[in-house]
Amino acid sequence: MTITAPELEKTIYTRPESLTSVQTHYCPGCTHGVAHRLVAEVLDEMGLREKTVGVASVGCSVFAYNYFEVDFVQAPHGRAPAMATGVKRVLPDRTVFTYQGDGDMASIGMGEIVAAAARGENITVIFINNANYGMTGGQMAPTTLPGQKTTSSPNGRDVETQGYPVRAAELLATLEGTSYSVRRSLHDPKGIRNAKRAIRTAFEVQQRGLGFSMVELLSICPTNWGMSAINAMHWIEEKMIPFYPLGDYKVHPMLAEVKI
Repeated sequence: MTITAPELEKTIYTRPESLTSVQTHYCPGCTHGVAHRLVAEVLDEMGLREKTVGVASVGCSVFAYNYFEVDFVQAPHGRAPAMATGVKRVLPDRTVFTYQGDGDMASIGMGEIVAAAARGENITVIFINNANYGMTGGQMAPTTLPGQKTTSSPNGRDVETQGYPVRAAELLATLEGTSYSVRRSLHDPKGIRNAKRAIRTAFEVQQRGLGFSMVELLSICPTNWGMSAINAMHWIEEKMIPFYPLGDYKVHPMLAEVKI
């Protein structure tokens, strides 16, 4: 985008080289696009684009390989960490990351993500938490809040019969092989800036060979939440963040010297 005036012409926005110039399939207001841009900016700034391999999961993010200008592979549902492990072990000089949603990573893929973190696999995980199964119609996910209504919990999630939500950042932080596990949000400009710094740090972990890194991003889903994008941003602040506090849950000591 360029601002043009008789006395002023200044470019204030350009597409990252690591993003393709195509229209995405995401619903209006969805912050998957924001997450994509942040990852792409970091890859560009770190000079990693030509040596990166992404792993697409099943869910809303299934077509991520169409949007990133890097090598990509498609994993079966929940198996992105296992595929990323294989790619990284065969091509250790590559930067390898998975891009996963909560229905994929925290449900059918829970065993895979825990195993990869426990082994300390030197991969980076970008985890999108929008508190529902977005692609299949907004059903209750492992991250759905207590009392939250979804298409499969129309009366609200009942923790007595349906259990409690999974806090992925805290869970993975307990594992020895995890070097970096944090949670950020995409609901406002400050949160987006902090998210980018966290993504950069996660890739720094991998570049330094420190082991497993994961960035959880709270993301809005206006379509399945049944509200406007603006109201969805307020909902994250009022409902999600109190249950999913933002912060650093595990940071490798060697990262203290990293200036982002």
